[in-house]
Amino acid sequence: MRFKAVLFDAGGTLLFLDHARIAAGLSEACGVPITAAELDRCAPIAAEALERGSGTDDERAIRYLEMLCRTAGIPALRWTAAQRALFRMHGERHLWSAGERGTAAALGRLRASGIKLGVVSNSDGRVEDALRVAGLRDCFDVVIDSAEAGVEKPDPRIFHLALGRLGVAPAEALHVGDVYDVDVVGARAAGIEAVLVGTPAEAGGIGRADVPTARSVVELADALLGERTTRSGVPL
Repeated sequence: MRFKAVLFDAGGTLLFLDHARIAAGLSEACGVPITAAELDRCAPIAAEALERGSGTDDERAIRYLEMLCRTAGIPALRWTAAQRALFRMHGERHLWSAGERGTAAALGRLRASGIKLGVVSNSDGRVEDALRVAGLRDCFDVVIDSAEAGVEKPDPRIFHLALGRLGVAPAEALHVGDVYDVDVVGARAAGIEAVLVGTPAEAGGIGRADVPTARSVVELADALLGERTTRSGVPL
């Protein structure tokens, strides 16, 4: 096995919006019928807007949520009401706290093969709670939350903090994320190879010629364990 450790971003990689919960909250707050299926359909469009833009992680998140709401049918005049509802729901429980089917099992297979796993997330101090809600916290040897670390991606120091706790050198690690300017740029600055996970570019999502990509953590795990290759050839 080439890598001794794999680091993961949280939101957009391991954790996703709970579209059913959000649809119900937005419908009530805005008086516009929104369904989870509609949010599912609009998510790749919002992801493309996030990937194209710049700014802080908070600004990126707001841009993503606004694009998601607008494309799902919430009028511009209702965005303020929608934003209030989203902030309220986020205060009650982290918005990004839903996991994808098969992720826990895929992570378990990686750990069983001897790979150390960590999370490096730009978050608000609650990423461990979000991982617990999704049933994923026990999959990881270390979780680094930028709000607690005092430094955030793409600063390479946050990656080095995780590697130090895992006892692994940069050349022995792989970082998996969903935003090029945050995850890939940061990991490479730390001397770590990177992979993007998410909606393929042809569907309006991620895609850079110089970065391997995988559709999901499950596909990535299969590639790392030699069971199949990803669309862009994850470095094994």
